[in-house]
Amino acid sequence: MQNNDGIAFVAGATGFVGKALVRQLAAAGWVTHAHVRPDSPQLADWTAQFGALGAQVSAASWQPHCMRAELAKLQVTHVFCCVGTTRSRMSRDGAAANSYEAVDFGLPKLLAEASAATATVVRYVYLSSVGAGPSARGAYLQWRWKAEQAVRSSGVAWTIARPSIISGERGEPRLGEHLAGKVVDSALKVLGALGAATLRDRYRSTDDGALARALLRLATDPQAAGATVESEGLH
Repeated sequence: MQNNDGIAFVAGATGFVGKALVRQLAAAGWVTHAHVRPDSPQLADWTAQFGALGAQVSAASWQPHCMRAELAKLQVTHVFCCVGTTRSRMSRDGAAANSYEAVDFGLPKLLAEASAATATVVRYVYLSSVGAGPSARGAYLQWRWKAEQAVRSSGVAWTIARPSIISGERGEPRLGEHLAGKVVDSALKVLGALGAATLRDRYRSTDDGALARALLRLATDPQAAGATVESEGLH
């Protein structure tokens, strides 16, 4: 059954969580637009893959006026920002264009401001990370915190999600993260048995499907507007 009340735009749709989110949105009957950067060498393949799921591809340029025009043209109601880069991608494709500042901060900020300028957008859901905060250690979490601040000050109705380690089948192998999730979950299970349930729930891993379902639920929950949801609320 089609959801006539929601038109979704997923930025970072070709990523790990983005793909799961597009799949679930389309299956739930949302009109779903999966964003793929226009210069992607796999644009045709992504168009076919997302089309098979019942989603459409947007190849709008990452420029403020282009994003504003695209969201308005599509009459988007819910924007999901799942963008992010990795150290391996920075090493492979060049740090300047793929830095944390350019991707993990710059793109969520641009998209939030474009969403705030679009009359039809009623919610902006930003996928951040556990540990993001004003005293965060490490460049990744520092830029995630700055992105959160940019989203909060953009003027759009926002929800921020902070998952811990995300498990599942990734398109690119990330053995270190997979092993870290296994080790952390095992340790947290012991801590939970010893009474540290809050700590266990905050830091245990979340699989991509469960996280996508949580993002979809939060996007339509009036009480989640203006809320920062930690990992324990995303399982």
